Amino acid sequence: MPTSTRALLTGLAGTALLTTVLAGCGVLPGGGQAAGTSSTAPTTATGSGTAEPDEADSTPTPEAGPVSLKANVADDADGVKVDKLVKVTATSGTVTKVKLSYRGVDAKGGSTKGTVDGTLSDDGTTWTADERLEPSATYTLAMTAKGAAEQTASEKATFRTQQLSLSEQTFATLYPQKNSKVGVGMPVVLTFDVPVKDKAEFEENLHVTTTPKQEGSWNWLSSTQVRYRPKDYWQPGTKVTVDANLNGVNAGGGIYGQDSASTSFTVGRSLITKVDLAKDVATVYRDGKKIKTIPVSGGKSGWETRSGIKLIMAKEYDKKMTNEMIGAEEDYSLTAKYALRITNSGEFLHSAPWNSANFGVRNASHGCVGMSISDSQWLYENTLIGDPVVTTGSSRSVEQGNGYGDWNLSYAKYQKGSAL
Repeated sequence: MPTSTRALLTGLAGTALLTTVLAGCGVLPGGGQAAGTSSTAPTTATGSGTAEPDEADSTPTPEAGPVSLKANVADDADGVKVDKLVKVTATSGTVTKVKLSYRGVDAKGGSTKGTVDGTLSDDGTTWTADERLEPSATYTLAMTAKGAAEQTASEKATFRTQQLSLSEQTFATLYPQKNSKVGVGMPVVLTFDVPVKDKAEFEENLHVTTTPKQEGSWNWLSSTQVRYRPKDYWQPGTKVTVDANLNGVNAGGGIYGQDSASTSFTVGRSLITKVDLAKDVATVYRDGKKIKTIPVSGGKSGWETRSGIKLIMAKEYDKKMTNEMIGAEEDYSLTAKYALRITNSGEFLHSAPWNSANFGVRNASHGCVGMSISDSQWLYENTLIGDPVVTTGSSRSVEQGNGYGDWNLSYAKYQKGSAL
């Protein structure tokens, strides 16, 4: 039966409505899918059902360039500053070998030669010299690196360092001496023969290691001396290592460190002598326990012995003492069989048999603390350099820098003497 025009239109409308409904229940605009429906992934040309890769994923990874080497000192450079640390860097690879050697002439005209060790970075791309440079020397730098696929690169450079006279270099002397045993008060003493202006730069290259670990600080006594002491007296048995890595370090004013220095020492038992000038008696304590009492005679009026914490600086035998040494008007020349120096200005703990009538009674010396020969011998044989001598009972105080007077400053004030 022929289809009427109305029926045809009704059928077309129904088809359109069905299509709209299906669209509402199927894939949403933007690729989403309505709940409760399923969809079929678009098929590729091969029918695999796998989507085409993103454009970013299809970008090829660039290949690394050839390995290369570069140093922070140019080939044929002249007048290179001695405070430079040579550095070698590898690009697209790792450093495999570096040799830095030199030949030259020292400030006294003698020939010098040597090699400089270095440290490789964790990723192997950088080598840095462990030491700075020597003056008036010609250096040869040979370096090798390895890249991908066994690629290698080698470079060589030669350069010359600046010339320096002795007056343009400062030499460091470090104390206590290596392998020595010292008292619990002994500071580290570093002395320079040419003044240091850039104290902070120098101090950054000073390193103290202690076992067991103890807090401490450097203190600049002057431009030619810096000292280090712990917060409290060293613990007995402490092992101390000091490294002054100063060779080539810029001291300021055109001056550079002439050499590095190091020392290591051990702290002995605690032995502290307390001198009471009001009672004219010295009491010795070992590890906190009183072990000896000594009658003494200190400085008389006008020549008072200084109160404060002093340290034994040196042991001297048959020490000659005259009035000229201290500017006394009385004429005398005496010899102390045993003498322990405790100040730069001339205070000693020493044997003084000529003053025996005053031991334990009154102060009658020109500033030293006198005692019998037997007692002074005992101190001489049982003390160490750096043992504290704590003096009380006089109105005169020990001056900072007059001997090892470091302990007369609080730790907070001592720290303020640091340049860092």
